[in-house]
Amino acid sequence: MPAIDIVLVAPIYEGNVGFCARVMKNFGFDRLVLIDPCPLGNEAKARASHAQDVLAAAETCSIEDVFSRSNIVVATTGTVSKSVCHAMRMPFYSPKELRERVKDADGRISILFGRENWGLNNEEVKRSDVICTIPTAEEYPILNLSHAVGIVCYELADMPLPAFQLASPTDMGYLYSHIDRYLDTIHHPAFKRENTMILIRRILGRANLTTREASTLHGLLRRSEWHMDPSSLDRDKTGSRNLENGEDTGPDPQDHENEGQ
Repeated sequence: MPAIDIVLVAPIYEGNVGFCARVMKNFGFDRLVLIDPCPLGNEAKARASHAQDVLAAAETCSIEDVFSRSNIVVATTGTVSKSVCHAMRMPFYSPKELRERVKDADGRISILFGRENWGLNNEEVKRSDVICTIPTAEEYPILNLSHAVGIVCYELADMPLPAFQLASPTDMGYLYSHIDRYLDTIHHPAFKRENTMILIRRILGRANLTTREASTLHGLLRRSEWHMDPSSLDRDKTGSRNLENGEDTGPDPQDHENEGQ
């Protein structure tokens, strides 16, 4: 199974942190990550019960650290979009559906759980790759933090050995940057840019790209860029002459064999 980090973002109550450690251990998880947590003391230890090892080993870091090192970041939320036209919290998956999407992946998956009073903010959700929500009754949809962690851990427990390695966070960062530049190249309307990039992150986030697949998308973008502006790739003189003579040869595949052409 992939390496799964349970990430509590700015938890308010130390008792909840302890309960989260306990329920994580119930289902075989031990990678607890805390972002800007409240002070932890005796109550957290008492609520953790026999999961003192999980609580003691909890890592404290920044949200930037989480995004920079994770192959997939999952945002959990009780508030989802009502229409696919609003990409911020759409599409969304239940914990059971999330299991099916990540069970064969080899990489680091961080699952974000928000603050007890108002959850994750829009920026944290926007930057995440996948949205997960727990089906609940409409009249009272918001779960206690540790209950939400427990349900997700239950559904993700005992996954099989991974079948493939995910593209690294660095690979995906370069790809998103390349796509953003490409939108400039094709004069994509500025007022649509943010929503378009969120949609692209949602699409690629649930695709579980391998390094090779990410490289292939880079190659396709570069080939398209070359046809629009050959000088953008600093082509050799022969290639430039062929283009001037009307011979649209495109980039030599040998030049980009590592880009997954």
